[in-house]
Amino acid sequence: MNKTRTEHPLSRRALLAAVPAAALGAMAPAAWAQSGFPNRALRVIVPQPPGGGFDFVGRALAERLATALGQPVVVENRTGSGTLVGTEAAAKAAPDGYTLLTGSVSNMVLNMGLYKNLPYDSLKDFEPVGLAVSYSYTLMARNSLPFNNLAELVAHAKANPGKLTYASAGNGSGQHVLAAALWNQAGVDIVHVPYRGAQAAYADLLGDRVDLFFDLTPTTRAHVETGKLKAIAVSSAARNPMQPTVQTINESGVVKLDLESWFGYFAPGKTPPEALDRLRAELAKIIATPELQETFRKAGGTPMNISVADTRTMLARDVQRWTGLIRAASISLD
Repeated sequence: MNKTRTEHPLSRRALLAAVPAAALGAMAPAAWAQSGFPNRALRVIVPQPPGGGFDFVGRALAERLATALGQPVVVENRTGSGTLVGTEAAAKAAPDGYTLLTGSVSNMVLNMGLYKNLPYDSLKDFEPVGLAVSYSYTLMARNSLPFNNLAELVAHAKANPGKLTYASAGNGSGQHVLAAALWNQAGVDIVHVPYRGAQAAYADLLGDRVDLFFDLTPTTRAHVETGKLKAIAVSSAARNPMQPTVQTINESGVVKLDLESWFGYFAPGKTPPEALDRLRAELAKIIATPELQETFRKAGGTPMNISVADTRTMLARDVQRWTGLIRAASISLD
C-alpha cells in the first residue's frame, strides 16, 4: 500500500516563489553582460560652452568612445554658474553608465573650496573613468612692464602695492584662483579685474588696460611667439615644451606652487561596476593611442596615463590642497 505524503500547504508555494528570486539574484551580473552594455546612446555632459578646453577634450574622447562602444556618444553642453549647472546635472543623473561628465580641476577641485554650499561632492558623487590630458597655465604681462620673470614681478609689486592689476575670465575661474593663490603666498597686493571670458581679458591686456593674465599655455602661445605679450612663468611642475625658456613658478624661487588643468571623464557615483569596467577599459585604450596623444600634444597638452586608484588619490590630495589655498586667499563664491 502506497502512503500519501502530507505537505504543508504553504511550503510548495514558498519554495516556488523563492527559487525565481534567488535565480534572479544569481543571474544579475550575467543578465547585465547579456544585455550588451551599452545598448543605446550615451551622453557626455560638458559643463562649459563649445570652443574651450572642456569642449575640446570632451568631444575628442566622445568621438572615439562611440566607435569603441558601437553606440552614439552625444555631447551635451550644459552651461551656467561657471561649471556648476552641468556638473550638478551629472551628479544627479541616473547612475546607469549612460551619463558621463567631462571633469577638470575647475569643477572637480577648485569648486570644492570656492563654495561652502556646493550642490555636489566630487569625492563622493563621482567615479573616475579616466584622465586624458593636462595643460599648464602661463602668466603673461604686457610688454611695457619693467620685469621679465616672476622674481622681478614680485619685487616690483612689493615696491608698488596695489598698482598692478591682473585679469581673469571670471570670479572663481582657474585664472583667478591660481593668480590669487600665488599673490597671497608671495605676499603682494595685485588687484583682480574679472572679465566675462578670456577674449575680453586679452583685449584689455593687449590694449595695455590691464597688466597681467594667467591663461592655458596653448592659448597664450601665439601672443608670446609674436612678441605681443611676454611670458613670465608657467604653472606646471616642469617646463612646458611649448615655452622651454620660460621658468616654472617653482624655479623662480618666489614660492612653491604648481597647477595643471587636467581633463577626463567621470561617472555618477553608484554606477554599476560592470558598466564602469567596460567604460574604463575602452577609455584607457583610447587615451593610449598615439594618434590621440599627438592630437593633445599639438594642442599644447601633456597626455596622461594614470590608474583609477591614482586618480582617486590625486583628486583627494588636490581638493585638500586647493581648498586650503583658496580659503587662505579669502576667495569665496557664495
